[in-house]
Amino acid sequence: MEKAKFVRFGVVISIILVSLGCLAYMGVQESKSYYYTIKEVKAQTVAQGSDVYTKRLRVGGNVVPGSIHQIGTFADFTLVEIDPQTKERSEMRVSYKGTEPPPDTFKDNSQALVLGELGKDGVFHAREIQAKCASKYAPQQAGSAAAMPPASKY
Repeated sequence: MEKAKFVRFGVVISIILVSLGCLAYMGVQESKSYYYTIKEVKAQTVAQGSDVYTKRLRVGGNVVPGSIHQIGTFADFTLVEIDPQTKERSEMRVSYKGTEPPPDTFKDNSQALVLGELGKDGVFHAREIQAKCASKYAPQQAGSAAAMPPASKY
């Protein structure tokens, strides 16, 4: 009788553990995103059998000046990436449709990282934008910093 209780208990625990394992695996698969450069995304669209249209992607680049067209929480803009070796310029149109407006640091020439999916039309459909204003994080000029008083010995 007690052996049957242990077997039933073991079966229930096994089912719970397998269920939790399956849920964890599916959660990781859902939240996984791949980081690509604009040039790599363009190359993937040309490759036959590419699954770039079904993946969640992160793509980074600089915002092209004058390309931002924002209405409320929606924004359309263009990202550009210039290869430092070949000086080749790669551009990608982005359509952001998020629940929040783009961040305050999202401006012309700022670095931006977008998360979303690539559409068959070649437009990247972003759900998240992370932007960094380069001038905000630039080191201070030597002449512009206020003179700091020397530290006290006491």
